[in-house]
Amino acid sequence: MTNLQKGSKKLLNAWAFYDWANSVYSLVIASAVFPIFYNALFTKENPYINVFGHSFKNSALISFVTATAFLCVAILSPLLSGIADFIGNKKIFMRFFNYVGALSCIGLFFFDLNNILLGLTFYFFGLIGFWGSLVFYNSYLPDIAFPDQQDKISAKGYSLGYIGSVLLLIVNLAMIMKPDFFHISGTSGQASVKAMRYSFAMVGIWWILFSQYTYYYLPKGNSNNEKINFSIIFNGFKELKKVWQILETEIPLKRYLLSFFVFSMAVQTVMLVATYFGAQEILWKDAEESQIGLITCILLIQIIAIVGAVLTSKASSKFGNIKVLIFLNAFWVLLCGFAYFITTPKEFYIMASLVGLVMGGIQALGRSTYSKFLPETKDTASFFSFYDVSEKVGIVIGMLVYGLIDQITGSPRFAIVFLAIFFISGLLLLLRIPKKVLL
Repeated sequence: MTNLQKGSKKLLNAWAFYDWANSVYSLVIASAVFPIFYNALFTKENPYINVFGHSFKNSALISFVTATAFLCVAILSPLLSGIADFIGNKKIFMRFFNYVGALSCIGLFFFDLNNILLGLTFYFFGLIGFWGSLVFYNSYLPDIAFPDQQDKISAKGYSLGYIGSVLLLIVNLAMIMKPDFFHISGTSGQASVKAMRYSFAMVGIWWILFSQYTYYYLPKGNSNNEKINFSIIFNGFKELKKVWQILETEIPLKRYLLSFFVFSMAVQTVMLVATYFGAQEILWKDAEESQIGLITCILLIQIIAIVGAVLTSKASSKFGNIKVLIFLNAFWVLLCGFAYFITTPKEFYIMASLVGLVMGGIQALGRSTYSKFLPETKDTASFFSFYDVSEKVGIVIGMLVYGLIDQITGSPRFAIVFLAIFFISGLLLLLRIPKKVLL
């Protein structure tokens, strides 16, 4: 463990490198391989399964499980963030959730329809581990970087995440397409599915292994000299109340947080359901073309997102964060409308390219803009718990809306269009931020 000064290049790089470690989850598990694997377990003619005595459409079921997991994260993160700031050790919590998520990814190797509840449990805790660790990871940003460094290092983190996750996904794609080359036995279809299972285990190992570099350099957190007692359990709720009171006087921060809640709800929902949408709504020739085409689209999104994150960072320096975020929301509205009409693989590839261009940018800029709005304080974890709660509650609403429309209509197209309303609302709310605020 090494103590480095705030703003030092080595400390900033170590922080950003956690994106390299954990982004394999968001790509391989949340976006690419697992959705394809999960969809392959069902037939095109019967995408329904009985769970707890109810018949669910496969994509609606996974949406509801995802929403439940995010609800748990939203409830836990404020409490844990307050405790982390109180005892001055964010790192131990970040590492705990890291390992819970990584080990759950390894557990997904055993996912099948005969043990659907066990498989969904691993999926559930993988999601909680990933997002739980991000609560503490994001809260480090104002601790380790000065305001003029935050946009750049936030974008660098996302870029590292895209590069690292793409590298692993390329290996996984090679395993799925050419299982014989990797000595994976079975018929063509069975070997490909087995390769997907191995991919889940590789995600868990990658995540644990590369996160060690980050943990070596990151400080524990801001120390607190108060005597620790039983009341620490309730400290998180006190911190939330304190932050809420501050928000009442910090009008620009409060208005930004509201707009972030709305547009992040839509962005995260699109990211989580895109592959399920592509698997069900695009007219692929056969299962093999579907698998290869979907993973190719996800790779395309990741690669273009690297460029998008960098361009957005440069644009924010020239035009300001808020103006760029308004433009990005407007662009997302057009994408949602376009998504309703696409049916062919070519159209899906075009859509993936456009999504990639604005996906990385709006994520990186959303995080760094919030960091800039924060007042001077040591309790950054508590403020970022508000940020994360806004994001998670938004995802709960977004996934529930998507799942319900998908379950009722049998098609997710109307749900995607409905998300455009969230982007329009986010845009209008961004316009309410005082013009005198220069970001």
